[in-house]
Amino acid sequence: MNWNRIRDAISGPPTLEGPSQLPTYFPVEPAGCEKHAEKLFACLANEATVKARDMEKMGYGKSYYEDVEKERVAKLQQQPKKDDTTAATKIEDKADIDKSKLPSPNDNPLDECRLAIAYYKRCCDRELKKKKNWILTEPYRVQEEYRYKSKSG
Repeated sequence: MNWNRIRDAISGPPTLEGPSQLPTYFPVEPAGCEKHAEKLFACLANEATVKARDMEKMGYGKSYYEDVEKERVAKLQQQPKKDDTTAATKIEDKADIDKSKLPSPNDNPLDECRLAIAYYKRCCDRELKKKKNWILTEPYRVQEEYRYKSKSG
């Protein structure tokens, strides 16, 4: 009998606290969490990617890395504004478009997968503690003969 499934059924769906973000151990797929990992990977590949691309088309794309984002903002400020032809300014003129479905600058593409992330996180938090899945969280060491040789000296 699987006590975890019974406990999950009684406790109801999990919730994420704070903004949607992937856990630090994200790309792992521990034994016992295959179903939740597949749903999350499918959601990230489809809904979240489509929303992120829509945000980039609208000119709202943000980088995960702070230094890249600072460079992008600096380049935008240096360029002279000849013709502002971003998708966001083109759409504001149209009256027949439903603006509630369009992305905004503060949207998070991972919000599309919020429930899948919550299920994945709950399952992985439980399964990664088991002995059969410990290896997935362990850092691994590359043997010396497989390391790149330095050309100096």
